Amino acid sequence: MATYSHSRVSTYENCPYKYKLQYIERKKPDIQNTIEAFMGDLVHRTLEKLYNDKKFKKRVSKAMLLKFYKDLWDKEYSDDVLIAKADQGLTFENYKKMGEGFISKYYDRMKPFDQLTILGLETTDRMTLSDGNQWHVRIDKFACDNEGNYFVCDYKTNARMKDQEEADQDRQLAMYSIWVKDKFQDVKSVKLLWHMLAFDKDVISERTDEQLEKLQNEIVDRIKEMESAKEFPTNVTGLCAYCGFKSECPSFKHQVELESKESIKEFKEDEGVVLVDKYSEVKNKLSELKKEEDELKERLIKFAEQFGADIVYGSNMKTSVKEIEKVTLPEENKEELINLLKEKGLYETYSMICSPRLYSHLIKGEIQDKDIRDKCEFGKDYRLSLSKRKDIEDDE
Repeated sequence: MATYSHSRVSTYENCPYKYKLQYIERKKPDIQNTIEAFMGDLVHRTLEKLYNDKKFKKRVSKAMLLKFYKDLWDKEYSDDVLIAKADQGLTFENYKKMGEGFISKYYDRMKPFDQLTILGLETTDRMTLSDGNQWHVRIDKFACDNEGNYFVCDYKTNARMKDQEEADQDRQLAMYSIWVKDKFQDVKSVKLLWHMLAFDKDVISERTDEQLEKLQNEIVDRIKEMESAKEFPTNVTGLCAYCGFKSECPSFKHQVELESKESIKEFKEDEGVVLVDKYSEVKNKLSELKKEEDELKERLIKFAEQFGADIVYGSNMKTSVKEIEKVTLPEENKEELINLLKEKGLYETYSMICSPRLYSHLIKGEIQDKDIRDKCEFGKDYRLSLSKRKDIEDDE
C-alpha cells in the first residue's frame, strides 16, 4: 500500500503528466521553488515560532517576529527562485513585503493568541483509508476549546479570497477532520478554518459524517483510477507558469528550447518556428479562400436566379446551380420524431451509429466488451490546431 496526500492527488487531477514525472519517475524539477511557495513557507515558519514561543512563555513581540522573518528571507532566498509574474513588474521585494504585511496583520488581530488551546503546529501523521492506503495529514495549526470543538487551521497566503462555497467543497482540511474524529473521543465538532492572511479574515466550514464518508469514497475511487492509469496526458492551464518540469513537458519543451536561443536569427531559423509560421500562413490563406468561396457561391446563386439559368458558364469551366430540397430537424422536435419512428417501426431503418460518441467511449475504456472492441481497429492519429501564444498575448 502507498501513502497519498491532497497534494499528490491534486497534481494528478491538474496534470497527469506532471504526476508521472514527479511521483512515478521521481524526477527532480528544473525549478525547485516559486516565489509564492518560498514566501508562504517563511510565513508559516514565522507563525509557528510565534506559537512555540508563546507555549514556553517567551516574550512574543511583533518586531521580533518580523525580524525573524526578514532574517530567514535574507539567509535562504536565492536567484533560482522562480518569479512567474516578473513580466508584470513584480520582484522578490514585493513578495517579501507582502509576507511582512501578512504577519503584522495576523499578529494585531490575534494578539494575545490565547483564543484556543494549541494541540499541535505543523502536525504530521498518517491515517488509513478504507482501501488500506495511507493518507498524509499535515496541519498548520491544530487547536481546541474547552467545549469539545476542535479546529483544523490552515494559513493561506493566496492573493484570492476563498469564499464560503469553495471552503465547503475543500477536500484537504475535510480529510484531516476524519483524522481528528478518529484520534479524539470527546469531539463535538471539527471546525475547518482558513486564515486568509492577505485579507485579514477567516473562513470556517464543517462536514457531516455522511459528507466525510462520501469524500473518502471519492478519494479511494480517485486513487484506484491513478493506480490503474496507463496514459498520462499533459493538461495546459494557468498553473503551468509555476511548473518546474517544462523542459520535459511535451507542451513546453520546445518553448524552453527557444528561450535558450541567443539571437533572433537563431530563433527564426529554428525548424519548429519555420514550420509553424508556414503552417499558420497556409491556414490563414485557406480561411480567406473559404470566405471568398462562400461569397462567390452566394453571388453565383443570385446571378443564376436573376438570369433564370441553372448552369453558369466561364472561360474553361461551368458551374451547375441546382435548387434542392433541404430538411432540418429542430432540436425541440428531435425526441418526438424518434418516438414516432419507433411507433411506426421505422427507427431501425433510419437510425445510425453516433460514431464520434462511440469512438470516444472506446478510447476512454468506457466500453470494455471484447466482442465490440474486436470489431474496431485501434491506432494513432494526429490533430493540429493553431492558437495565439499566451506569452505573446501577454506581451502585447
